[in-house]
Amino acid sequence: TGVPAVFQAAHPMPNPFNPSTTLRFDLPSAQSVRLVVYNPSGRRVATLISDTLPAGRHEARWQGRDHAGRPVAAGTYLYRLEAGPWSASGKLELVK
Repeated sequence: TGVPAVFQAAHPMPNPFNPSTTLRFDLPSAQSVRLVVYNPSGRRVATLISDTLPAGRHEARWQGRDHAGRPVAAGTYLYRLEAGPWSASGKLELVK
């Protein structure tokens, strides 16, 4: 409980995943947050968060669907989390 002292982004769990994965992160202060999933060529697949969030622990779930709600193919995807002055990125492995 309480407000986190530092920004921290946990590894997505589970990863590899099917049918969904959860991305968790801590904000030490309220920030404008954007969390986007991309395919390996850099095209945006889905925007999971685009909002101002309060300080605290947060999570977003990706269910392997694109911005229109269609299931995406199995494979490697990339995520980028931007929260004010902080950022984190990594790989997501969707298996079917």
